[in-house]
Amino acid sequence: MQETRILPTKNSPEIIMTPDGIIKIRGRSIHENVTDFFKPVHHWIDEYIKVPADITCVDMKLEYFNSASAKVFIQLLQKLTYVKLKNKKLIFNWYYEEGDEDILERGEYFASVLDVPFNFIRIK
Repeated sequence: MQETRILPTKNSPEIIMTPDGIIKIRGRSIHENVTDFFKPVHHWIDEYIKVPADITCVDMKLEYFNSASAKVFIQLLQKLTYVKLKNKKLIFNWYYEEGDEDILERGEYFASVLDVPFNFIRIK
């Protein structure tokens, strides 16, 4: 496995994925073709969950994302929950700006749908 980095644009998030268990998604996700954009991310995660690190830490710092992106994020995060089946630790950190109730609520929704605990971290 190799580290994968996708640089951000005005419509797409920065994504960093490392074989030692660090996954970061930051920025905005409002592109029109989420399937094509996230295809390499899905592929990387499919390979990663075969032999995950002892601790997988997912940091989500999103400013805004559309409903198509939300669906993809849930799919990606759901795949990552499989690391727990291999007796590995999984940490989800959901960052939101103070006063941004929409992003916080979306994170709470993801946590409930995935039925996994999230750490909600307020940024001032």
